Amino acid sequence: MSSGGQVLVGALMVIGLIGVLVPLLPGLMLIWGAGLWWTIADGGGASRWTAFGIITALGVAGTLAKYVLPARSATARGAPTATLVAGAAGAVIGFFVIPVIGAIIGGLAGLFLAEFARLSDARRALASTAAALLAIGVGVLVEFTAGVLMIATWAVAVLAT
Repeated sequence: MSSGGQVLVGALMVIGLIGVLVPLLPGLMLIWGAGLWWTIADGGGASRWTAFGIITALGVAGTLAKYVLPARSATARGAPTATLVAGAAGAVIGFFVIPVIGAIIGGLAGLFLAEFARLSDARRALASTAAALLAIGVGVLVEFTAGVLMIATWAVAVLAT
């Protein structure tokens, strides 16, 4: 692969990493797809396929952790999984009502309203919403870390080949 092609792969991976933080882009999938393209562009080879296997494993682990850890953390802090689902639904609705920032506003509103409906106490609902928000933040952090490790794996493989 030419150096220009590798720069393009790296740029796509960085865009994917940004996609972890911006809900418009499929973050880890974009990093994974760029890694696949890099692997097969020149016919593969054992080292490229090995690197791609590691990239795939990191992507799967990051994606699973993104959903499992927040649900466990939120449940342990008193917010049920249904609250996270309400937050996700609020984020989707908010995104279409107020593009881009509406996802954040709608997600927070969905979390709070679900907890207020469940607890009938604004103070407790706010505390539970904060716990759910912390859990979501942990999920994003884990996914971001997986993305960084995927890119680092690719970068090491580029230098090694």
